[in-house]
Amino acid sequence: ETRRSLPSVRTGEYEALPEKLKRDEWAPDFGPADFVPSWGATVTGARKFLIAYNVNLISTKEQAHRIALDIREQGRGKDQPGQLKKVQGIGWYLDEANLAQVSTNILDYEVTPLHAVYEEICRDAEDLNLPVVGSQIVGLIPLKALLDSADFYIQRERLFIIKEEHKVRLVISKLGLDSLGLFNPKERIIEYMVKSQEDGQLVSLSLRQFVQSVGARTAAPGGGSVSAAVGAMGAALGAMVGQMTYGKRQFENLDSVMRRLIPPFYQAMNELLDMVDADSSAFNKTLPVYLFVVLIRREAAMQEGLKQAVAIPLALAERISILWPSLKEMVVYGNFSCKSDAQVAAKALETAVFGAYYNVTINLKDITDEAFRAAVSKRASELLHEAKDSSAAILHAAEKRN
Repeated sequence: ETRRSLPSVRTGEYEALPEKLKRDEWAPDFGPADFVPSWGATVTGARKFLIAYNVNLISTKEQAHRIALDIREQGRGKDQPGQLKKVQGIGWYLDEANLAQVSTNILDYEVTPLHAVYEEICRDAEDLNLPVVGSQIVGLIPLKALLDSADFYIQRERLFIIKEEHKVRLVISKLGLDSLGLFNPKERIIEYMVKSQEDGQLVSLSLRQFVQSVGARTAAPGGGSVSAAVGAMGAALGAMVGQMTYGKRQFENLDSVMRRLIPPFYQAMNELLDMVDADSSAFNKTLPVYLFVVLIRREAAMQEGLKQAVAIPLALAERISILWPSLKEMVVYGNFSCKSDAQVAAKALETAVFGAYYNVTINLKDITDEAFRAAVSKRASELLHEAKDSSAAILHAAEKRN
């Protein structure tokens, strides 16, 4: 455990290394425990992303440091541990801004989230009658860290926010991340800064380009990607009907219903969009495996590739299955002017499941695992029948609203 902590590894610095290597707990995992002075020493390791996060105070350096000692995990020593796990902290004065800061390193934002650090410092500052005037992220930050904080404030204040962009704006506002300078999400959030060239190739195309790529002389994108795209549009229509109902005065009695119904469609829309590329990628990975199998006769590798090709369309159908109860309610309570949109949503989702079913079955025929084939075939058939019945029920309910 002592070798997992960087401060522990650094204790005594380079000069202490000869004595450390004589102890069993510092023995190398591989090789002799010989100290060679001319070699020097390098520490390597892996950890979760460190967030450098500072909270601004109108106070003295000493007051800021007092709060830092209270909140950091190390606290004031072994007998006085701090309040927040995986947090380092120190207080200092920022001359150029003419204010003090509690400067922290959040070592694991899933153990102690960003908002937990801010809220705890605010409580301690309030006890000392000190004003908090925003905060500052130094460097980059993972998107999830901001979205986790957004979810905290959304739940605490019973807000209705579903768009990622709006969630990020909420956190910028709540934590005052613009207090010392512009916080530009495109330049500060890792996922917005670094995008893999392999991700999102199809969904990044214009509609015209996507349709033309489907119509090209290539096997992918094909029915699987089209099914995912159609399903995403069906979910989007469900979300649209809800959005066209929520917040309007004539439907204000339905606001609580729409708050419940809209998020599943919005979430499914984004997940199904991801499946547009996932299906094409699965095919492109399976084809080389198939060619490899033909040449090298590695049947096991081929079988694994086929199972992966089956998994994505089956997951697509499973994802849509969750939406049927919500769409049945949406067509009953949603804005009547959007009735046709709900009807199109039902048929689009049914079509997506139809496509997923046939993408599953065409790959199942070459899988030799009988138990796997039987289980997947049974589940795919159940999902297809559910889609047909649910779509018909939704269309019938829509017609009754005349």
